[in-house]
Amino acid sequence: MDFLKNTKYWFSSGYLFLFFITWSIWWSFYSIWLNNSLGLTGAQVGTIYSFNSFFSLFFMIIYGYLQDKLGTKKNLVWFQSLILVLIAPFVIYVYEPLLLSNFYLGAILGAIYLGAGFVAGAGFLESYTEKISRKYNFEFGKARMWGSLGYAVAAIGAGALMSINPHINFWIASFTGVMFLLLNMFFKVEVSKTEEKSVSNVSMKDIRYLFSSKIFWYLIIYLFGTVCIYTVYDQQLFPVYFVSLFTDQAQGNTVYGILNSVQVFVEALFLFLAPFIVNKIGIKQSLVFAGSIMAFRIVGSAVVTGGFGISFMKMLHAVELPILLIAVFKYISVNFDARLSATVYLIGFKVSSEIGVIIFSALVGWIYDLTNYQTTFYILGGIVVLFVMLSIFTLKNNKVKKVQKEEVVVPS
Repeated sequence: MDFLKNTKYWFSSGYLFLFFITWSIWWSFYSIWLNNSLGLTGAQVGTIYSFNSFFSLFFMIIYGYLQDKLGTKKNLVWFQSLILVLIAPFVIYVYEPLLLSNFYLGAILGAIYLGAGFVAGAGFLESYTEKISRKYNFEFGKARMWGSLGYAVAAIGAGALMSINPHINFWIASFTGVMFLLLNMFFKVEVSKTEEKSVSNVSMKDIRYLFSSKIFWYLIIYLFGTVCIYTVYDQQLFPVYFVSLFTDQAQGNTVYGILNSVQVFVEALFLFLAPFIVNKIGIKQSLVFAGSIMAFRIVGSAVVTGGFGISFMKMLHAVELPILLIAVFKYISVNFDARLSATVYLIGFKVSSEIGVIIFSALVGWIYDLTNYQTTFYILGGIVVLFVMLSIFTLKNNKVKKVQKEEVVVPS
């Protein structure tokens, strides 16, 4: 429990806690807001998600390279702070009116703003705090746990507030963005000359070498075929499908918000336990296990009937995400240069999944418009199953051993 005495741990945890409150209070109902509040079609919502993913790609690539050059300096955190603070004015006075009057212009401007601050911003902040965790000797999973707690706290009342007036959710987001900005003012990160010299040597040559690595591409293929499909299902389809099971939309929003909150509280618990689980069963095995849960949840959503069954499928996310997240960071730390951790995570994990979202979001919206939820779930689940099976043969196997209280990961 030494990490509890580490002030850097608490500041990093505060970053994640406030960011995920700022994001969750509106993002957890984003597709519902677009569909039900603004009255957009399934194809339009799919287009918006594709645009969000497309523009976030550029920010992920830029964030990854710049943060690896900066090390643990906070330059990009300041930039993100301002975006969080201004989320409500942007959405209420710019984004929403444009989506209703000039759809494509609104979708593009929104994709730039939301991509920079949230879609790419979430991955950036995770990679930044992971660097902090390695620098100040605490487990990243225990800090990331607070992000899930923040998401859960916001989700408790998000559905009820969304039913009253969605603008309330966005103003709360701006308020917590101000708190994030204040926290950043007080968080001091010491950057030694040795660290500054080391990260300044990161160059485009290192990035080009990364792209020549088969290990890197196999990781991207795994993430592309699992995480991106699952993201489309979880963000674009599942919330709307869940609410549609209720005769009263407001009641559905409230129940979904409560369930979402419970799920994320359980997720926080698993984030605390995930490092132990991944170390116990192995990094590659953890990635395969997480992908299998994704496939089971997607297909299961088409099979189960009734509130209990669909709620159980929602709760599986609390097990899958922590194991996936910790396993990915451990896979990166074992197989790649530690200086490039932000680049590998943001490009390998986030960019690959977002490219998949770009490709599949509009297509999935079109399939749903032509068929139904169940058929769409079967198709998506089948794709994930195929990529999980492929990953068994392509991902590199790594074993974790404990030696004199130090974690040593030995490639096999």
